[in-house]
Amino acid sequence: MNLQRLFGLDGRTALVTGGSSGIGRAIAGALAGAGAHTLIAARTETAIASTVAEITATGGCATGIVADLSTRAGAHDLADAALDATDAVDILVHSAGINLRPPLPELDEATWDATMAVNLDAPFILGQRLAPAMAERGYGRIIHISSQQAHRPFAASGAYGVSKAGLEALARSQAEAWSAQGVTANVLIPGFVQTPLNVRLSSDPAVVEALAARTLVGRNGLPEDFAGAAVFLASPSAAYVTGQSLAVDGGFSVH
Repeated sequence: MNLQRLFGLDGRTALVTGGSSGIGRAIAGALAGAGAHTLIAARTETAIASTVAEITATGGCATGIVADLSTRAGAHDLADAALDATDAVDILVHSAGINLRPPLPELDEATWDATMAVNLDAPFILGQRLAPAMAERGYGRIIHISSQQAHRPFAASGAYGVSKAGLEALARSQAEAWSAQGVTANVLIPGFVQTPLNVRLSSDPAVVEALAARTLVGRNGLPEDFAGAAVFLASPSAAYVTGQSLAVDGGFSVH
């Protein structure tokens, strides 16, 4: 069995939310490199255009979609736009997120609602909109990006950690609902990765160094560390992997 048959994504379409920066951008590029037509969904048009240009310059196929996932209507709008841009979505990657983490005693309802809207409501809505058609076609892959805060509280996890724990539970429910029809749902759990999402921690060199020391490999994560894992979970070779949360964290979670 050759590598193209195992891991190739020719003829598939992937929608990557948060696909213009950080982990999402690395995953979008990897999926395109494996042959998928990749839809880059994000808020900022210039960042989307830069990502699309980067992918097409290396021979990949990508289309940008400006999306606002802060409301349920925005999530529905993205589903509509994705289906307008392509005949079908085969791979759905949820990398978009917001990282609002005041200490829990200071957490107000507006911050809670904003966090849940992007980090949990949008993945639910997009799954509801796109997974049934995947099941009808007999092939689909849902990949969520979670966080260490889903499993252990530190650095004021607050609503953020709760939203990511809920996201992992959502993946298991999606796996239960659609795996028998060929649609898998899984989660990647990063360690500490210096991205625009965690500027607060990244701005303190002592914290960055301490987090690196907590890993087993001796460094913090890079966005490209997630490329291979995402391609695997999106590929035919992962047909028997579903409902799982895979730590891609350099050993952070076991140290």
